[in-house]
Amino acid sequence: MKLNLAQWGNKLHSGEKTYPIVQQRKRWFLVSGVLVALSLLMLFTKGLNMGIDFTGGTEFRVTDTAITEPEEARAVVAELAPDETARVTILGDNDVRIQIGVLDEDTAQQTAREITTQLAEAYDVPEAQVSFTQIGPTWGASVGKAAVKSLVVFLVLVSIVMALYFRAWRMSAAALVALAHDLIITVGVYAATGIEVSPASVIGFLTILGYSLYDTVVVFDKIRENTANLTSQHRYTYDELANLGLNQTLVRSINTSVVALLPVSAILFIGTFLLGAGTLIDISLALFVGMAVGTYSSIFVATPVEVALRDNEERISAHTAKVLELRAAGESDVAISEDGEVRVGAVDKGRHQGTAAQPKRKKRKG
Repeated sequence: MKLNLAQWGNKLHSGEKTYPIVQQRKRWFLVSGVLVALSLLMLFTKGLNMGIDFTGGTEFRVTDTAITEPEEARAVVAELAPDETARVTILGDNDVRIQIGVLDEDTAQQTAREITTQLAEAYDVPEAQVSFTQIGPTWGASVGKAAVKSLVVFLVLVSIVMALYFRAWRMSAAALVALAHDLIITVGVYAATGIEVSPASVIGFLTILGYSLYDTVVVFDKIRENTANLTSQHRYTYDELANLGLNQTLVRSINTSVVALLPVSAILFIGTFLLGAGTLIDISLALFVGMAVGTYSSIFVATPVEVALRDNEERISAHTAKVLELRAAGESDVAISEDGEVRVGAVDKGRHQGTAAQPKRKKRKG
């Protein structure tokens, strides 16, 4: 019988149905390791296509033109600035953006005016419809430093807040591992696709880190609730209770991700590719990839890493050994599913719980 989403969520929350995500953490670590390795390979071999806001350069924009052929702009740049390579982007249906490097300081103004005139002729528009902006290398370098500084400050604040909130450095460390995982893979996608990294992209990076962190905190909060009285019982290990918390928040994570990805998908696929709003791709790609990877990491990276760190803790390892010892001796009555997994908190239907479990009736006065 097929379960609807509500029934599935209820069974996950009660523990009647669980997925051994924590127990199979080596598998997820392998998947993440491959993705991170490929992302780093792309980053170091192809590199990032940094926008002129970071590197400095000159940008020309032709508006309201009926001609949108990139070759027209490349021919003009090749003639008047042969040492520069033109990066041409079609914005919408009738706008063209041309970016080149930093022009020679002595002839920059003259060259820019000549390119403006030639672009107006090539695209058959008045010169007033061709604008240009120059960004010096010093300004670009300062923007890049500000972006790196903002990222470092964000990570430091996250570490402090997580450590204070959970009072456990292992959860803070696991959250940072998940954040690094999300950032590296997202940046790797930019390197692989060659899409320009702009200040809007940096905003997107910071946004996805906040999103990933929020999802991770919700999962960790449930795990902390489940393991609050860990050593007072000897039926379940820390791994099993953490896996229960992960399963209990699984539906919420999926629902949140779907709701968040729908509008971002509309911006990326409809706005960028169908409507031609090219200026949206830099931030929408970061949001789309980051949110998708962030959902994956909050489920398959953050909690498994936290559990792996916790298993090395003396108190946790001693408790786990005790639980497994009692099970081996047949002194534990935990429920086991058909596939051999421990069902934590599951309702064992059809099993008589004894007279002690029955409600007490009030004695009637005669």
